[in-house]
Amino acid sequence: MRDKFHLKIISGTANRKLAEEVAGHLKVHLTPIEIKRFSDGEIYCRILESVRGCDIYIIQPTSPDASQHLMELLIMVDALKRSSPEKITAVIPYYGYCRQDKKTKAREPITAKLVANMIQVAGVDRVIMFDLHVAQVQGFFDIPTDNLDMLPQFAECILDKNLKNMVVVSPDAGGAARARTFAKVINAPIAIIDKRRPEPNVVHVENVIGDVHGKSAIIVDDIIDTAGSITEAAKILVKHGAKEVYALATHGVLSGPAIERIAKSHLKEAIVTNTIEISKEKYIPKLKILSVGPLLAEDIKRTHEGLPMGVVYEEMYKKLVKKTRK
Repeated sequence: MRDKFHLKIISGTANRKLAEEVAGHLKVHLTPIEIKRFSDGEIYCRILESVRGCDIYIIQPTSPDASQHLMELLIMVDALKRSSPEKITAVIPYYGYCRQDKKTKAREPITAKLVANMIQVAGVDRVIMFDLHVAQVQGFFDIPTDNLDMLPQFAECILDKNLKNMVVVSPDAGGAARARTFAKVINAPIAIIDKRRPEPNVVHVENVIGDVHGKSAIIVDDIIDTAGSITEAAKILVKHGAKEVYALATHGVLSGPAIERIAKSHLKEAIVTNTIEISKEKYIPKLKILSVGPLLAEDIKRTHEGLPMGVVYEEMYKKLVKKTRK
């Protein structure tokens, strides 16, 4: 690695635990920063040590409260930009507003694009994200982006359970590509839930396309928000004869009634990651949390050194292939 003191990791308030974990993997300290909010809600930020000529990585998911955390990120970038760093990379494990990626009705905004514009105008040189709701959001940026995923880690987690007769399930037609990729990794068939979404956070599940009878069903998605989609999917899968149901999702937003719904659902386990900090009161036996820290640290290290990340995924998938053949 280039001089590790040239590399600096900065954390906002959205997920400091993840930032501390990443810094630990990289064997660097978190750059001290002062962030406070005035009584009127305005955000103040000051970097407490020199960053001149440094390669900066700001870890700040724009998770709920998305607008507050986004504004905090922009203010940190501005403070850094005025402090003469070599490069600023925004590490946004969860990209808030990512589901507003297109117009579906007249006079609607494309907020995911607006957020990309704001991040670039603030002065960011590169963005690292995880499992975007739709991959084309990368095209909203005119700067380099990384869209990492946790499919190998999810696959290893499932394979370690030694489940028999598995089927990978996409919770909707839009997620079929993600499910197909995962199914290929664990060598399982796929099924698709036919659902309708009449309004945000309201789901009507209507049918299952594919055979799930007597099988261990693995639902693969990118986000669990209110858990309505996932729990309704689990219900209909059991109704169609699934032996047990697991759910995998990179981002555990877990808003509103999500935890209560998961606890009372047909799900045997819901597995998410720590792209969003999950408060301890949301920990329940059915919820398992994997860490993106090691993978994120590796990507930051390789970005800092100018090395490709693809070879890391190639090695992970090779190990999984060997595991499925045992």
